[in-house]
Amino acid sequence: MTVIEHLEALRRVLIVICIAWGVATIIGFFVGDAVYTYVVHRAGVKELILINPTGGFFVRFKVALYVGFVIAAPIIVQQAWSFVAPGLYLHERRLFGPLVFATLFFFGLGIGFSLYSLPLIIHVLTGFLPSDLVKPTFDANEFLGFVLGLVIAFGIVFELPVVLYALGRMGIISSRWLWKNRPYWVVGLGLAANFLMPGGDPLTPLILFVPLYVFYEATALLLRISGH
Repeated sequence: MTVIEHLEALRRVLIVICIAWGVATIIGFFVGDAVYTYVVHRAGVKELILINPTGGFFVRFKVALYVGFVIAAPIIVQQAWSFVAPGLYLHERRLFGPLVFATLFFFGLGIGFSLYSLPLIIHVLTGFLPSDLVKPTFDANEFLGFVLGLVIAFGIVFELPVVLYALGRMGIISSRWLWKNRPYWVVGLGLAANFLMPGGDPLTPLILFVPLYVFYEATALLLRISGH
């Protein structure tokens, strides 16, 4: 494919993704109340406040955008892999279906893990001041933006094993290379966990670091077993 053909393919992919996300965002407007209620209750927050008159609209729109992204994720992933596929060898293209499935699986796993860990994260972040003196009160717009952004971030970084395995099957990296550079990966994953997780405490980043490190070791072992 020429450069122009690649750009045309990229344009088609982006158009399909934008349309899918837009339609899914409209659906998100209708299911947003249920998502809003679940997230707030899951976080253990009794009530939220609005600090400006337009806050309600922005909360609704923000929730719809995030929900739309999750709903459109299958199309987004399929389009992304379809854009990459023409540059792969025939034996690598056979991984297209399994990689699409794995990408969606780990994205959903990341979302589920973040929601499971949400009460602990909120508890740790709000536990630095005495509860008998300070009662945390959150703005709905900022709180939901923080929580839903965290959920999507977990879904994305949980794609680590998919990316490593795909690179290993393409011969770009190997299990030996991963194990040889383990100290750098530990430091890198630790820095990524500290960057993505809020708060300055040492406990919260561990919530993200531990599964990422397990994924790293498991992927290296899987590549070793498969001869890569």
